[in-house]
Amino acid sequence: MRTFTYKVPSSIREATSDFGQNSEFAAGGTTLIDLMKLEVMTPSQLVDINRLPMRGIELASDGLRIGALEKMSDVAEHPEVAANYPVISQALLKSASPQLRNMASMGGNLLQRTRCGYFRDVSTPCNKRQPGSGCPAIDGWNRAPALLGTSSACVATHPSDLAVALVALDASILLQSENNNRLMKLDDFYQVPGETPDKENQLRPGELITEIRVPRLLWARRSAYLKIRDRESYEFALASVAVALDVDANMFEMLESPLEGWAQTVESSESAGRTNRQAVEPTDFRSCCEARGQRCQAIKTQCIQS
Repeated sequence: MRTFTYKVPSSIREATSDFGQNSEFAAGGTTLIDLMKLEVMTPSQLVDINRLPMRGIELASDGLRIGALEKMSDVAEHPEVAANYPVISQALLKSASPQLRNMASMGGNLLQRTRCGYFRDVSTPCNKRQPGSGCPAIDGWNRAPALLGTSSACVATHPSDLAVALVALDASILLQSENNNRLMKLDDFYQVPGETPDKENQLRPGELITEIRVPRLLWARRSAYLKIRDRESYEFALASVAVALDVDANMFEMLESPLEGWAQTVESSESAGRTNRQAVEPTDFRSCCEARGQRCQAIKTQCIQS
């Protein structure tokens, strides 16, 4: 690991104003420190943001607000989150390991970098790490390249389980810099690679994710997160999906079901968005569940074979 300077600001304004060229913000550090050890990321300055007022989990009449510095484990186990937004709780509990969830922040999870082996190996070219150097994953050994949203410059997959759940819930993030605040839908925050895979999102230099906002949605209580992976603990997705049903008497709508583990960003499925409102019987729910299970098995098989 290379030498670096270390700052601990006491306010958001101080943190963003101290953010210089080749700086990185540090919260839990569960991704950043790993990549610094591998020399994938080599910041000359770390700005420790753990003292900043970016915490809290609050359910109000307009929805759920989560401070970006809240730990993944605390949010997953919060009773209001588990009861009203089970898809968030489930996505978090299926992420990483208990030790990492106790350290990792919510904002940091949304910004984690891809697990592509070529990106993490500085002896190989990588357009994410060194723009214009090439993507050896396209023709090289790569067990799980992205199937959606790829380009001739990059086939790396998106790693965040949490992002899948939040996009399904139409969540937004609050972005703050020294002189500006802006609220952005998470679905608009991530970018497909195109010819610039090094630009993964809309975050500007010196800008922080300070808060996550999820609208109040009654149907979110009927949401779930399914993750297909090689093992049931501490493993990234081969494919995953977040789903929810809006049910009123015998009428229902299927809500967005983004996919992760085989896409460049949090990718919506072919049936993304609300379906037409229609009558449904109990047998229809069973058939729907069986069909979804068969589809996920097909996705798993496709990912393993690739």
